[in-house]
Amino acid sequence: MKRQLLNYDTLLKISGAVSHSKDPEEVVLLTVESIKTALDVKGCALFLVDRLTDQLDLAASFGLGKDYISKGPLSASRSITQSLEDGPVAIYDVADDPRVQYPAEAQKEGIVSILSVPVVACGQSIGALRVYTAEPWDFTLDDVNFVQAVASLAGMAIEMARLYKGFKDSIEVLKQFRDPKTLKSKRLTPYEGVPVSVPRGIAKKVMPV
Repeated sequence: MKRQLLNYDTLLKISGAVSHSKDPEEVVLLTVESIKTALDVKGCALFLVDRLTDQLDLAASFGLGKDYISKGPLSASRSITQSLEDGPVAIYDVADDPRVQYPAEAQKEGIVSILSVPVVACGQSIGALRVYTAEPWDFTLDDVNFVQAVASLAGMAIEMARLYKGFKDSIEVLKQFRDPKTLKSKRLTPYEGVPVSVPRGIAKKVMPV
């Protein structure tokens, strides 16, 4: 029950961020951090599909090391492709699953299991939200439903930003995302990974407990 209440609270906070902010950077950063905190996992990352290169470009991550993040390009047609086309995919052992594009790098990072769900906007898959664990994890239906719900909110936020800013393709929104370390202001709020641009009132309201 405690986990269910925490997940519900997280959904409320992320939906609050979507309704209060037109900046997808804020929402995506809060999304990955909230999932990591709520599920108590190793890390979380959100990728968007670049249709021109057929690659998954990193929009935001939390809890993953720099070496793993920069391991190399992710192919949309090789890296857990089914999660983009058919729905959620759970990888129990990254060392023994051909759907993982970089199994050696994942093991070096200490990743054992992965859950990947599609990020959808206007009925079209535009990316993937992935959860990484440091121990074997049998993802439950509640886990999958929670991550999928958060992915839906993220997709909604990206689409709203695309419409608001007049971008022709969702990948243009990705180009506006910045890793917290590359923000113009190096100062962060007391919550790691949250841009200082998030208004104090909103930051308190949307951060996970």
